[in-house]
Amino acid sequence: MSTARTFRGGIHPVGYKELTSGKAIVTMPAPAEVTVLLKQHVGAPCKPLVKKGDVVNKGQKIGDSDEFISAPVHAPVSGVVKAIQPCKDPSGSIVQAVVIENDGEERLDPSIEPHPDLDQLDAETIKSIVREAGIVGLGGATFPTHVKLSPPPDKKIETLIVNGCECEPYLTCDHRLMVEQPERVVFGTRAMMKALGIKQAYIGIEDNKPDAIAALNKATADYPDIEVVPLKYKYPQGCERQLITAITGKQVPANGLPMDIGIVVNNVETAAAVQTAIETGMPLIERVVTVSGEGVKNPQNLLVRIGTPIGEAIEAAGGFNGSPKQVIIGGPLTGVTQSDLSVPVTKCNTGILVFNELKKPNKPEPCIRCGRCVDVCPAFLLPVTLANLSDIGQFDKAVEMGLLSCVECGSCSYVCPAHRFLLQSIQLAKQEVEAKSYKKTS
Repeated sequence: MSTARTFRGGIHPVGYKELTSGKAIVTMPAPAEVTVLLKQHVGAPCKPLVKKGDVVNKGQKIGDSDEFISAPVHAPVSGVVKAIQPCKDPSGSIVQAVVIENDGEERLDPSIEPHPDLDQLDAETIKSIVREAGIVGLGGATFPTHVKLSPPPDKKIETLIVNGCECEPYLTCDHRLMVEQPERVVFGTRAMMKALGIKQAYIGIEDNKPDAIAALNKATADYPDIEVVPLKYKYPQGCERQLITAITGKQVPANGLPMDIGIVVNNVETAAAVQTAIETGMPLIERVVTVSGEGVKNPQNLLVRIGTPIGEAIEAAGGFNGSPKQVIIGGPLTGVTQSDLSVPVTKCNTGILVFNELKKPNKPEPCIRCGRCVDVCPAFLLPVTLANLSDIGQFDKAVEMGLLSCVECGSCSYVCPAHRFLLQSIQLAKQEVEAKSYKKTS
């Protein structure tokens, strides 16, 4: 494909990806203690399957739920359960967690069963493997992957899109995975296609990653049903609605889902996790995390065990460079500032960023009606209007104006010359609407 595709709107923030884009993934040693949160996915939290004092094996399931929209969690190390207690997650919420003291033996659980021959697996078996492995969307959304692979009977899926865009500044974990292990991405893509019963898949990669595009083109050479699609480098190209439009030209309906137009979207690292679960039997107990920013001595892409304290991941990247003022989990546009370095790495953590200058927000001023927020909004919304409705509590009116179609990319706040807290107001409105909806159904 000669011309890189894209979507309307979006922004071009400085990337700073050169800090880590040329650095190979390094495996971080397992920490002495891990804290495995029982909710690190969209849906119902897990209930602990172990108790204090239990000896656990690496890869053993330690939390699960009977709810369909959920995902089990597993021990990333072998050792002894030290406690089951409330802990803070990266968003600041308090959730239950299993704390495991690592015995250093790396003793594998007997339940781990490889299935290396994909041709011998049917769709239901693949879905079961994915579910039992606790795989979720590893681009940050953490929606359980087995749910995406199990659409309702009335939703006819025709296309799988694998997201390799990674458009947010600093983050390069997906980039390095595609360059170094493209065959894992392709295997996982084939497995998800088989689970969905489809014959068409696209892998979307932004054109600022030519080495990843070349690696995936080579890895898909024998699979004509999988097409690598170069996309223009622009934020938020990685949002699934914008990705779908750029690749297929289709629009996800307002308040709808990709499956409404016959499409399922998953991340490249999710595809790689599917490969691991099938070929080795190992559940999702580790992920690649970009540790970067000017506040880190040796920015790295690290393969980190789930449950590792973020402070130890920073130490593995050389420790602090200077006097850190801000630590963010995720990317600089959508990530969350942390106040505690003991917060554990979870399945949703794409990055740990350290900055020596606190990025203080400017004082907001009245809207000057410049229209920049409208120009860049990838969801074709009126961000300033939605924010104004939120500020005066008119949440139902905001819903009528398309509130729930907001992808929360922050492009509007990024370009606002009046420094309005547009994204924050819109997020507040969405939270209020969701809380109201929950009360009606509970």
